[in-house]
Amino acid sequence: MSVQGSQWLKGMVTVHIRGGQPEQLVNRALAGGLQLSSIRWTSGGLLEFELSVSDFFRLRTYLKETGCRVHVTKRKGFPFWLVKAERRKLFTGGIILFFALIFMLSSLVWSVEVQGNVKLTEDQIRLAAKEEGLYPMQWSFRLTDADVLSKQLVRKLPGSAWIGVEKKGTKVIIQVVESTVPDQASLQNPRHLVSTSDAVVTEIIAEAGRPVVKKNTKVKKGQTLISGTIGGEEYSRTIVAKGTVRGLVWYEFEIASPMSQQIKVYTGEKKTKWFMVVGSRALQVSGYGDNPYSNSESIRHEEKAAWRNWSLPIGRMKETIMETRMEERTLTEDEAKSVGILQAKANVLLKAGTDAVIRDEIVLHEKADNGKVYMKVLFEVEQSIVKEMPLVQMQGD
Repeated sequence: MSVQGSQWLKGMVTVHIRGGQPEQLVNRALAGGLQLSSIRWTSGGLLEFELSVSDFFRLRTYLKETGCRVHVTKRKGFPFWLVKAERRKLFTGGIILFFALIFMLSSLVWSVEVQGNVKLTEDQIRLAAKEEGLYPMQWSFRLTDADVLSKQLVRKLPGSAWIGVEKKGTKVIIQVVESTVPDQASLQNPRHLVSTSDAVVTEIIAEAGRPVVKKNTKVKKGQTLISGTIGGEEYSRTIVAKGTVRGLVWYEFEIASPMSQQIKVYTGEKKTKWFMVVGSRALQVSGYGDNPYSNSESIRHEEKAAWRNWSLPIGRMKETIMETRMEERTLTEDEAKSVGILQAKANVLLKAGTDAVIRDEIVLHEKADNGKVYMKVLFEVEQSIVKEMPLVQMQGD
């Protein structure tokens, strides 16, 4: 323990010496083994120093010998704190109760969070954890060691490769890594890969089978791209054709885009509600009453209390209700055209697939009439153009 710490436990007093022979008092006290510190003369001509409570009572002998009188000006340390605490029993009890409550709340598991699961359900994992003593409102000191708990959960949950258990403050996180089981390949009949639409081939990669068209070739819908028949006439056989074929496909859209839009705006009027949060429950403390706005939007912001590195399960939440209204915005012809083409592009990609790419767009016809822009647009799209066509094998008699 440090010198200052031991002095605080013993209790220290600061004294002023009056009359007699102060210098002789200091010399004799130091020679007698008393520990005096911060010895100085005050502006009033009095000698001042600090000493422990035990040395204060030993000082009386030297006071009589030198004819000095002593006056205590300051008291500090544990003994004096105890005296004050005894006088303020309610206050002291409140402080003790507060820290006991904080310790109790921080010693509980308030929430269990499951991460990483895909095939295993959260209910399955929570049930297994509960059987091992891990659940909300459980005491932290009653939990099994994290490494042991992880192994027990892996044994209880078939399909899990590894499970990690980590405690962060009052929250426990269960991280799940599931076993990877390869999908069993289904039996497939021999087949060709044929074109889904009229197109110009931009890429062809045959993984299995015989490619019958080349890059930059124009193909018709239903035309064979990769054949499932390989070998010569005498020794031919049929297989499951596999591969990738991409091509340029054209889509024609007729667009009618309005030259006005309904948009949501904030009026600036708002109402605030405050809630006290304990665990997963929220208790409203201000901003009572119904929502005064016919159209509104709510935004919530939650703040949790923290002590050192611990996140406590108590806090506050602010809910702001903002009034909104719909306004009509007039678009220029170019703006309406851009909006219409953007919506048409979204529809094109929806039809062509997620891997499709729009290479070009050509406006074939355009006019503005009755508050709308009418267009006919041709989109050139690069996309996958293959589909399967089963091969029917003829059997002899």
